[in-house]
Amino acid sequence: MSDLALHAPMLRFVAGKLEQSQAADPRAATLAGILREAAGHAEAATPMIVAADRLELTARAFAGFAAVLQKQLLPEAVAHRNQAGEAQIRQGVESAMAAVSLLLSRAALGTGETVRLDLSPLP
Repeated sequence: MSDLALHAPMLRFVAGKLEQSQAADPRAATLAGILREAAGHAEAATPMIVAADRLELTARAFAGFAAVLQKQLLPEAVAHRNQAGEAQIRQGVESAMAAVSLLLSRAALGTGETVRLDLSPLP
């Protein structure tokens, strides 16, 4: 398994949590689908290509991913003194927020171009 593929379980975990908490909301299912797609790209070590009309929605999915990691998983890793897990979670948050920044800045430009996302490898 590549370092990049270590993002995939975290992405799928958060997608599952999103589906469980917002089962009746079709938008939640869409966000979870985006995270599952990102997990597939992480495992395959391929970039995720985001269409111009999905930039903001994809940014929202990655922002939610970062929030769950930071609010739910990171405190657990810190409490259990799991330094490797803490480093992976922090890198996941950083990667997700970098994606959010890129996606929203490109959406604001309104050029209509697709965006290539490369998730950064974990430490």
